[in-house]
Amino acid sequence: MAEIVLHELVKTYPGGTSRATDAVSLHVPDGEFMVLLGPSGCGKTTLLRMVAGLELPDSGQIVIGGRDVTYLEPRRRNLSMVFQSYAVFPNKNVADNIGFGLRVHGVPADQVRRKVEWAADLLQLRPYLDRYPAKLSGGQRQRVAVARAIVMDADVLLMDEPLSNLDALLRLSFRAELKKLVGELGTTTLYVTHDQVEALSLGDRVAVMREGRIAQVGAPTAVYDEPADEFVGGFLGSPPMNFLTGTVGGDGDEPRIDFGGQSLPLPGYLRSYRGKTLKLGIRPEAIAVESGDGDGLRCELRVFEPLGSSTLLTTELCGQVLKVSAPPSFRADPGARLRLRPLPGQCRWYDPETQLLLEER
Repeated sequence: MAEIVLHELVKTYPGGTSRATDAVSLHVPDGEFMVLLGPSGCGKTTLLRMVAGLELPDSGQIVIGGRDVTYLEPRRRNLSMVFQSYAVFPNKNVADNIGFGLRVHGVPADQVRRKVEWAADLLQLRPYLDRYPAKLSGGQRQRVAVARAIVMDADVLLMDEPLSNLDALLRLSFRAELKKLVGELGTTTLYVTHDQVEALSLGDRVAVMREGRIAQVGAPTAVYDEPADEFVGGFLGSPPMNFLTGTVGGDGDEPRIDFGGQSLPLPGYLRSYRGKTLKLGIRPEAIAVESGDGDGLRCELRVFEPLGSSTLLTTELCGQVLKVSAPPSFRADPGARLRLRPLPGQCRWYDPETQLLLEER
């Protein structure tokens, strides 16, 4: 096991017109499960492949366990990788698939057998050791790929969207198994996904990537609760964070933000924005909703969507769309007048020009 240190990694797409990774730096401590999260084309897989040695950076440095491995060939980096495709050998049974890498490295047969059985027990594959991949389900084949990676006793485990080819229910169960497994192994893990639920549930920390750069790194709850910019807030969450534009006003030391006839109080540290516009960022589940007139932000219900565990409301507030997650028992018809109240401590404030979170200093 070992820490991973990436320093100013640059990788340019063929043609040299744009960068797949743009001076990316990241520190993954020994034993941490780090998730690289972002939309397609953001550079997360390119970054993982550079760590694996499958692609070389134009500049920058990759250090694993104190060794500079930037230009080392993959087999000398002491790491294992699980790909998006199952990548199992169809002409070998489960036991031979799991032990393939060990045999290539000349490990004695008795040690191969013991390690294969150990991995098979961890991944619930013991009953299938004599079966061939054609006789396995997709989830079982992915377990074989993970087992083949962990038997190698590598310093680092790399995973490139290993659950994306599984159906929703299988992905849910395998995600829990994978988190338990990696926790037991304690191996430094770098995991790539575009699925925010996977990222938030699996990672010790999450690095959100955008256009070849890391937009924010932090614990899953911190990244979700306090997005560093509008992109992170708009990418994480289903539905994502709401952003409402308003003008700062108010008297004395009590600034308020006006959305067009309706207003909310602002924290005192934002009084310097008087006369300027700000954006309120708030999660749909961080808004209390009631029917009828009274206190709160008055809005009109446009769309009512019962989702089982919650009810999604699409409302209009002073000409701006606001998504609200209401309890499953909530009932209202489109056109109804509603009152909204942000829950205490759940408002985040963003500069419309920089799109960055404004924090108290």
